Amino acid sequence: MDFAPDAPPVAVIGAGIVGVAVALSLRRRGVPVVLIDREGPGAGASHGNGGILARCAFIPVNTPDLWRTAPGMLLSRDGPLFVRGAALPRLAPWLWRFLANATRGRAETVARQTAPLLLDSLDQHLALAEGTPAARFIRPTDYLYLYRDRAGYEADRFSWTLRRQAGMTWTELDEAALRAREPDLSGARRFGVALPDHGVITDPGAHVAALAEAFADAGGQSVRARVRAVEPDDGGVTLHTDGADIRAGHAVIAAGAWSDALARPLGARVRLEAESGYHVDLAGANGGPRHPVMDAARKMVVVPMEGRVRLAGLVEFAGLDAAPARAPTELLHRGVADLFPALRHDGATPWTGPRPATTDSLPVIGVLPASARVVAAYGHQHVGLTAAARTGRMVTDLLTGRPVDIDLAPFRPDRRG
Repeated sequence: MDFAPDAPPVAVIGAGIVGVAVALSLRRRGVPVVLIDREGPGAGASHGNGGILARCAFIPVNTPDLWRTAPGMLLSRDGPLFVRGAALPRLAPWLWRFLANATRGRAETVARQTAPLLLDSLDQHLALAEGTPAARFIRPTDYLYLYRDRAGYEADRFSWTLRRQAGMTWTELDEAALRAREPDLSGARRFGVALPDHGVITDPGAHVAALAEAFADAGGQSVRARVRAVEPDDGGVTLHTDGADIRAGHAVIAAGAWSDALARPLGARVRLEAESGYHVDLAGANGGPRHPVMDAARKMVVVPMEGRVRLAGLVEFAGLDAAPARAPTELLHRGVADLFPALRHDGATPWTGPRPATTDSLPVIGVLPASARVVAAYGHQHVGLTAAARTGRMVTDLLTGRPVDIDLAPFRPDRRG
């Protein structure tokens, strides 16, 4: 469809990396856009993520071995999974569906469906940031997976087979080759894998802010407001906020973990849960990694960024508004001390925030059943940053009537999940 310059705007709800990517992509096509967020650009998980453009991360969290490994993850002092007891009664239906999807066949299907969203993520982000101040924050790099030994890598064979089937290649690193890549790495990890064609956003919050600035420079409008409900009708969409209502021609729900309350009344059926993510920034760090590294045992990443090293990862289910817990942050500190014992820094700053998690590990992208005027773009779990640029382009194609180059059927908002 064509959007005249004086047409009612598309309202993009959520100014995280996905919402900003949608807004900027639309504006570049000449579409009038208003970007709405209760805090401003990049204030949530888009600021707090690990910063890796992880094209390899299409393997779902709920792989078939989750039934076997989850108890140990929960009980181990260094386990990467946390569930707060007080939240269990409310979480139970979501967790049951999440575990029901932890089958070999389902994991293979999810990986195959998700891979096209991620495999060209570096190129997609370079294109999105081209000609903007955000481009300087994108650093192409290899991404290293660390294992205690080759046996640990072999135990992960299922995930690596799925990556090979998707066309990915990598280099296996024995202890000497790993030391050559990461001289400050301890002997706790003696085997690694180097994955090419990845990237790091060296300051995720500043990157999103720079993209939002490019959106404003292109004539986009921003409003700070909390959207309480989205009400479509034959002539457009009314967004009910804490202040004045906002009228738009179309709306895109890209509010991350807060999207469910807006999308479910419009026919979304996917169960969404808030999964707390944690990071610790170590200012002025030295003696750490040269590349972004994933510690496969702890499911944590250690990422060199501008002026700091970021420790991130882990999974905690506690609820959307839960206060931060100490245990995940302490685990991140223990983990980096184990991997890089010579690392020194000028101070540690912790952060926590919610990620939107679906029971089937697939994002929610597509037109909502109640109205063709409202499109969903949320639920990306751990890959919101990685998939954001492509999601922005796909939503733009969808709204402007151009062919979308990926089958959106697996991501339909009305699937059961």
